[in-house]
Amino acid sequence: MFKEFKEFAMRGNVVDMAVGIVIGAAFGTIIKSLVADVIMPPIGLLLGGVDFSNLFIVLKKGAEGAASFATLADAKAAGAVTLNYGVFINTIISFIIVAFAIFMVVKAMNSAKKKEEPAPAAAPTTKKCPKCLSEIPIEATRCAFCTSDLG
Repeated sequence: MFKEFKEFAMRGNVVDMAVGIVIGAAFGTIIKSLVADVIMPPIGLLLGGVDFSNLFIVLKKGAEGAASFATLADAKAAGAVTLNYGVFINTIISFIIVAFAIFMVVKAMNSAKKKEEPAPAAAPTTKKCPKCLSEIPIEATRCAFCTSDLG
């Protein structure tokens, strides 16, 4: 059983898949930071200083019973039940950016593959004898196998 597992785990496509998952997770972290730290602050500034991560609706007040909360962290600390639509907006934007980035990578890879045109086929150096179907040099006038005149 251990031997079978080792053969399975060491197969090329399994290792490639594992590497892809690790790289994908790291890429996701980078994109999350890009959205939260680079893209959303200017968008929030353009929309009048709105911080999407702090857009929420209080569904049930917390134990401390505060009427309103300045930030989502304050609401969570007070134990309030919240509907975090701002975090959802951030997640949607993050998804769109990741999908676009993957699209661009796949598009670049496909265009690189298209540029790799196959080399032109070399001119044939042999032909088949019409009588015995043996391979003979293309310039031959007589078959070396059946001695037929190729004239």
